[in-house]
Amino acid sequence: MDLFSISNDSLHNHLPYQGTVHFYGYILTAEEAVFYLNHLLNKIEWKHDEAIIFGKKIITKRKVAWYGSQPFPYTYSKVTKLALPWTPELLELKTRIEKETGETYNSCLLNLYHDGSEGMAWHSDGEKDLKKHGAIASLSLGATRKFLFKHKSTQEKVEFTLASGHLLVMKDETQTFWLHRLPPTKTVHHPRINLTFRTIDK
Repeated sequence: MDLFSISNDSLHNHLPYQGTVHFYGYILTAEEAVFYLNHLLNKIEWKHDEAIIFGKKIITKRKVAWYGSQPFPYTYSKVTKLALPWTPELLELKTRIEKETGETYNSCLLNLYHDGSEGMAWHSDGEKDLKKHGAIASLSLGATRKFLFKHKSTQEKVEFTLASGHLLVMKDETQTFWLHRLPPTKTVHHPRINLTFRTIDK
């Protein structure tokens, strides 16, 4: 499944079973996507991500930032972050995405991949802080990258090609039954920002 074969039908579920993924296509114009990319690159309080693996702290090349309606704590990979207050630009994007999806979100985890050498391994977003089966809206800015889902039991895969301004939403039982990843690539030499709007259940 790629950019040209995906139907821009936000009501269509792109997972074959046990989960829901809706693809909204472009929700930003090219000019808007460039504006938000440049603004977020320079104004967001980026930090290298951290993880505790076998008792050892690992620092990633990839950078992250965590924002929300309250200073929500969010723990993954045994590291806890406290949400920073929304910026006006993040609120603009949140409002637009809520209008597109009919969902509401109170937080956003941003990921900055400097080039194609940086990616994300197979994982699911099943942290206890998140609303169970809640929607996670993923907005892509910058470089076009492949994004894959893999069923935890059957190993069946579903692949997307996400370009700057594309919106994808995963919800319902997706995190229970499916993993997702951003594979590294040698062909991408530009940055990508991924904004994942989500709901902390507190």
